[in-house]
Amino acid sequence: MAEVAQTAQAAEAGGGVEAPEVVFAERSRLVEGVRAYGLIASMWLRSTMAYRASFVMTTLGNFAATGFDFVAIMLMFAHVDELGGYTLPEIALLYGASGTAFGLADLVLGSMDRLGRRVRDGTLDTLLVRPVPVLAQVAADRFALRRLGRITQGLLVLGYALATLDIDWTPLRVAMVPLMLLTGAAIFGAVFVCGAAFQFFAQDAAEVQSSFTYGGNTLLQYPPTIFAKDLVRGVTFVVPLAFVNWLPALYVLDRDYPLGLPEWVAFLPPVVAGVCWMLAGTAWRVGLRSYRSTGS
Repeated sequence: MAEVAQTAQAAEAGGGVEAPEVVFAERSRLVEGVRAYGLIASMWLRSTMAYRASFVMTTLGNFAATGFDFVAIMLMFAHVDELGGYTLPEIALLYGASGTAFGLADLVLGSMDRLGRRVRDGTLDTLLVRPVPVLAQVAADRFALRRLGRITQGLLVLGYALATLDIDWTPLRVAMVPLMLLTGAAIFGAVFVCGAAFQFFAQDAAEVQSSFTYGGNTLLQYPPTIFAKDLVRGVTFVVPLAFVNWLPALYVLDRDYPLGLPEWVAFLPPVVAGVCWMLAGTAWRVGLRSYRSTGS
């Protein structure tokens, strides 16, 4: 990204480099990063498949561990009929959508929380000297296919909700379900990258990052009606996690959002995801340029 920024500065200074060349350089860098990510992830995948029994056991363990969250919700409904005005199938829809979206982001970018450790011990330097985008290397580091357990569990709960709920299905509501999962994963992914960028400055902030990623996923598993209005505003307008599942899921359920937002807001997750990734990309570049190694 530093080379692209220098090229853009040269163009603005009248160095003879045209804007299309800058755009082409950005695209080439993106393609290079995706290719590098795939190669690194496939290396870790081959390493994982060398011990298939261990892979199966860890995947099942991941599936079971994440499943306890929904078991806790089911135990609550053994004593109540509704939670915040929502029935068990309705909460299962929120839970399944959030869990699946987060699982996809965690599978692709879950290794970003290791960046703080690399900054502290100086091993990030080894990534900087390689002719591969640093973001791709950090994201694909120790690619863990066992995280499929979380995705599978979320999809099963989502399938239960869709099969149980009496929803007036329209083409827009049908399209909203896969859109919710994909854009939700994109928003969570941007939060992962922003959290990693913060670790360039804080160096030991994995817990802070987890509070927005894992904590955000837990928050979204429950209906917004059980939370204070200020918290709902915060996850809608500040850290827009509400666009992961609350707003689109309430559109599918034909329910009003607690803040009284118009119905068309439920169709904004793709726009929100794009803005989040623009901010995440900027934060990452700022953080990477500020890195000064350990000094050793």
